[in-house]
Amino acid sequence: MTTDLKIAFLPLTDAAVLVAACEQGFAEEEGIALELVRSTSWATLRDRLVYGQVHAAQMLAPLAVAVTLGLSQQPAALAAPYKLNVNGNMLVMARDFAAALEPDVARRVADPLGTAHDFAAAIGLWRRKPMIGVVHRFSSHSLMLRYWLASAGIDPDKDVVLRVLPPSLTVEAMRAGEIDGFIAGEPWGSAAVEAGLAETVAVGERIWRRGVEKVLAFREPWLEENPDIVDRLLRALARAAAWCDDSGNHATLAELLARPRYVDQPADLIARALSGQMVARAGEAPVANSDFMLFSREATPFPWRSQALWIYSQLVRWNMVEHDAAAAAKAGAVFRPDVYRRALANSDVAMPGASMKLEGAVDLPLAVGSRRGELTLGPDRFFDGRVFDPEKIEDYLAGFAPGR
Repeated sequence: MTTDLKIAFLPLTDAAVLVAACEQGFAEEEGIALELVRSTSWATLRDRLVYGQVHAAQMLAPLAVAVTLGLSQQPAALAAPYKLNVNGNMLVMARDFAAALEPDVARRVADPLGTAHDFAAAIGLWRRKPMIGVVHRFSSHSLMLRYWLASAGIDPDKDVVLRVLPPSLTVEAMRAGEIDGFIAGEPWGSAAVEAGLAETVAVGERIWRRGVEKVLAFREPWLEENPDIVDRLLRALARAAAWCDDSGNHATLAELLARPRYVDQPADLIARALSGQMVARAGEAPVANSDFMLFSREATPFPWRSQALWIYSQLVRWNMVEHDAAAAAKAGAVFRPDVYRRALANSDVAMPGASMKLEGAVDLPLAVGSRRGELTLGPDRFFDGRVFDPEKIEDYLAGFAPGR
């Protein structure tokens, strides 16, 4: 018996696992007829999921937490048992603005802390408050941008203007002079660089190495009522993710994503993020970053509850939610490692034995306890060296200057 499933997505390179599951037959092998529903904005995608127009959605991890906490339009309990990727976004700014920063783009990208201070100085030289596009208030990109700006004493609510617009409209907004730069998932930053409109200023992978990005989100009641369907889908996605991480498949994957019904951008542009060969300034050699975007290796799909709680800590930090134990518990429960383990229990996928960890504590590849197979976690450091202990949220927040 075949199960029909609708999943909403946005035209982004990190929709790769969903596209591969659909186009390479992984979903079909699990008895799932997968229909991918293209959306223009995260608000539209959110509403499609909340109101039951789709069964699941590629979703910004902070948006899944925000919807569950009642911070984003219609409140709804969401559950995220699978991470679709880590990293994959970058901040690009107009070339005139970037001229005030470190001229060597490779050094600029490699030193996010120094670049943040250069950025602070550049603000004073710019013709207006810099207008920076963000894809949603509750996006990993937006939270990382705030974190990065604040490290140099920049108040993201006063010293710059953060303007929300869909990823696919960012390049045209720059071309029209409506924004001075943006932070978004690929391939949109690369598209702005290729067009000569912008230069890369920072990449998400250097702000938080292996930072959480998109998740597969369900309405929690539907997930609980359909365990077999959820398990089959997660098994298909796990196989698709391994296929996506194989460099031998990147050319094929880029061609799939380039199709009009998916990302609708040139395959060679999409391939940059897949290979980690990022062009930071038009006409120059790529800056290599092998961890720019991950789909499968190092337990990338595993939904660590500690990552949901880091997201929550940033919502508290920026006065988007009031901190209390009940809200923290609700936020942490959005990520569902129990469902992930159930779905992949009989597979050869290595998975962590714990559901939470210290975020930002791993500096070098680290072998960890696994319930199946050998598992090595990659570096997950924050650019400023801070470590987030999910059991000490108040202490973590107290370490930041007021309003920073």
